Amino acid sequence: MIRRRLLEREAELAAADEALRELTGLRRDEGEPPVRPRGALLAYAGPAGLGKTTVLAEVRRRAAAQGCTVLSARGSDQEQQVAFHVARQLIQPQLAGSSDAQLRASLGSWYAIVGPALGLCTAESGAPPDPQGLRDGLDWVLTHLAVQRAPLVLVLDDAHWADPESLSWLSSFAPRAEDLPMLLVVAYRPDELPDHAQEFRGLPGRAGHRPIDLEPLTATAVGRLVRERVGAHADDAFCRECWAVTAGNPFEAVELTAKVHDRGLAPSEDSAHLLRDLAAAVKGSGLVARLERLGPSTVRFAWACAVVGTGISPELAADIAGLGTEEAADAADRLRDARILTGSDALEFVHPLIATAVYRAIPDGVRVALHGQAAWSVIDAGLGSPAAARHLLETHPEGDPWVVRHLRAAAGEMLRAGAPDAARRYLARALREPPPFDDRASVLYELGCSSLLTEPATTVNHLRAALEEPIAAPGIRQGIVYRLAQVLAHSDRLAEATETLGRELSLTSDARTRLRIQSEKFMWDAFRSDEPDSPARSRRLARLADRLTGRDLTERYIIGLRAWDATLRGEPSDIALHQAERALEGGLSWADESRGFEVPVLTALVFMYADRPGRAEELFAGGTAEFERQGWRGAHLSFAYTLLAYIRFRRGRLIEAEEFVRAGMRLAERVGTRTPVQFYATGVLIEVLLARGKVEEAAAAAEQYGFGEPFPAAVTFPDSQTVYGELMLACGKVKEAVAQLSAAGRRLEPRGIRNPAWCPWRYHLAVAEMHEAPERARDTVFEALNRARQFGTPSAIGQALRVAAEVCGTNERTKLLEESVAQLECSPAGYELARALIALGAHERRTGRPQEAADHLYRGLEDAVQCGADALADQARDELAKAGLRPRRLRSTETDTLTSRERTAATMTVRGQTPSAVAAALDTDEATVGRLLSGVYRKVGTDRAGLDEALGGNRDGGS
Repeated sequence: MIRRRLLEREAELAAADEALRELTGLRRDEGEPPVRPRGALLAYAGPAGLGKTTVLAEVRRRAAAQGCTVLSARGSDQEQQVAFHVARQLIQPQLAGSSDAQLRASLGSWYAIVGPALGLCTAESGAPPDPQGLRDGLDWVLTHLAVQRAPLVLVLDDAHWADPESLSWLSSFAPRAEDLPMLLVVAYRPDELPDHAQEFRGLPGRAGHRPIDLEPLTATAVGRLVRERVGAHADDAFCRECWAVTAGNPFEAVELTAKVHDRGLAPSEDSAHLLRDLAAAVKGSGLVARLERLGPSTVRFAWACAVVGTGISPELAADIAGLGTEEAADAADRLRDARILTGSDALEFVHPLIATAVYRAIPDGVRVALHGQAAWSVIDAGLGSPAAARHLLETHPEGDPWVVRHLRAAAGEMLRAGAPDAARRYLARALREPPPFDDRASVLYELGCSSLLTEPATTVNHLRAALEEPIAAPGIRQGIVYRLAQVLAHSDRLAEATETLGRELSLTSDARTRLRIQSEKFMWDAFRSDEPDSPARSRRLARLADRLTGRDLTERYIIGLRAWDATLRGEPSDIALHQAERALEGGLSWADESRGFEVPVLTALVFMYADRPGRAEELFAGGTAEFERQGWRGAHLSFAYTLLAYIRFRRGRLIEAEEFVRAGMRLAERVGTRTPVQFYATGVLIEVLLARGKVEEAAAAAEQYGFGEPFPAAVTFPDSQTVYGELMLACGKVKEAVAQLSAAGRRLEPRGIRNPAWCPWRYHLAVAEMHEAPERARDTVFEALNRARQFGTPSAIGQALRVAAEVCGTNERTKLLEESVAQLECSPAGYELARALIALGAHERRTGRPQEAADHLYRGLEDAVQCGADALADQARDELAKAGLRPRRLRSTETDTLTSRERTAATMTVRGQTPSAVAAALDTDEATVGRLLSGVYRKVGTDRAGLDEALGGNRDGGS
């Protein structure tokens, strides 16, 4: 039978054999050396009936014979709406026999993320994973199976009918097969491939960038098939007519020969005219007519099986059809004899073409009723609401609370399992039922939550509609308002978000609820670039935060927002740090489902701006771990990586910063284009590239990602317009830079955002105007310096002094640069220190101080190289070359080998700073300071008493 059905499929199977040889590392011939095992993707495509399923069955047989672990699944026309239906078929059998403890041990941190999607466990309480996080988890599980049970062969038949969640995951995973001991084999009908499966068309496989197309059988092959089935005496004319009426379709040819055999038809030219009618009975109306001749109970049983789809339980089909046990068994026997069904414990249609024909033959009203009965039967069988939901989607709305209840329950399970699109389909159907009057707002709220990640505009409409409904429970109304404000803010509609909260605040009398609404409004106001009265809001926030103790999360959020506001406005950094520590005393979760992650992020960034980047990174590490545990590996993780890159940038670790921001950018691209997270990542990437001297690459990034006007309505960090102005300046477009930077100032100043450590627009504007308007440039930079001194961090003051030196005349430059170096040596800003050192060294070279120039230029060169600031390092080398300077050791010591952190620790110690002050400046502990100083003593060859002399003997700011 198998050989007969595999006629003219030698090339297809040869490709499979070659792939299996490469997967298992077997030799082609005895004399050849074994090959390194290598995975591959093998795709077969062709219309229905051309033998894809039979080819895949043979591939599975050959793979098992060679000792491969075989995972197989099949898409189903009736189960396309069941999320992860294919993924469960593939993976569940490999893990279903394990106990819960064994599953937790084998899946590790992925247990709570992928377990519900694969039907291995129920979803735990808390926020669901996002689709990217779930996809990463499924990637990990499949990769783990490929390694642990290698060689692995994964076979997916009828991929065009696979559910969207499984298919999008597999299509993104498929290119990795070549790097694993895995052969991925798929088959599909190209003309029926849905939109969500189009990625399969372009996947690289063994046939290049296209699948292996199956062709119809030739007349010779059909003749062989006929003679094998009905006898060698079948004449040529009869065989050729068999080929003509089936068009060489293997399925139709096999079924036709079976009919010829069953009818006892003489295989001669005289009988050839009867073949067309026999062929018509194989499919479509002919198949339906043949089915109807089997009797009404058999027809009803077949209809019930078609409604169920695949893996048909005879008992369940009997219940749906309304048949008794014996009657159902007789119907199943008749359908097996008629080559419509196969199997016993679990029934299947002989071919998907038959299943489709039977399903389409069901009268519309009967089909709807059967789906309704199937939903009841599934619930009665204990299979759960998600199993019933796909049937309820096919029923007509009747205002039935039972339907609404199970659709909502199914949606909840799908949402917690990481399938928001499936949840949205179920809730949209529940809304059409419609739900009871008192439940309508809740259904709209749940529908809005399910579409939050994929359709924010639709979410807004659902949530606004929910607010128009009468809502008895205050908690539900508040939840709707908070979520509506969140999605409006994330859609760059911040004014609408704060107006929504303001309206709700006026309607609320409960004190704690009002405080929560105020905290949400304060948060979104903090992100508004067009806030009408920002200083007044700051004063209200400061007064409120000072009264709060931080006893609950709402109070801690308000205190955290106060810390951020103090940072933006340039209040003394001690105030901002004090408030940030207060906010953290009771903990701020980054993955609280009922709140956003914005306030914990802002609180962490306060430490970065206040020269405590180590503390900021510690908080980001904890927050990132929360995101990953929760399965939030899309926008949330992208933000975390992007802002962590920004912290590294401000520390002067530019190579690491670029690596992190590019990782954030890759995650952002998975979320979508022109999203807020991509805009953040682009801004940080441009900053890093400019610092590294890669101006053309920065400009290309801006062009690629559309970074420019119009800028977001939300406040971003770094400020997008300022970054764009800096880019224009680096590209030599001074007028454009002045226009953008001036506009940034006009936008930020009325809001009271005046901290140059947060937004250095004044620095860049002063440099841009220093030639055309030197007095204005001088006023601009000294205003920034005054504000930096008010904020009080060494990095802010040091950077302002360096820019002031660049703008001012030669007479002032020495003092300004020396103070800049002194300040930056007490800060964690390695890149800014390198810039100040090189600027000071270059100035000293030009003013005839070669010894001091050599010291500062070499130190600046070393720090620039350590930072990864390539252009800055080249600048230092050019200055050294102009002076004809060569490396030398100070007083025969090895101080030129000190790292930036060692030199900072040593310099501050020489100046009489306490170990705790040194530790604070380096954002570390006193024990680490001790180890750094020990390293200095070893390199310098002296002790603390001789350290002053070795470093240059200048306690007042010299090097």
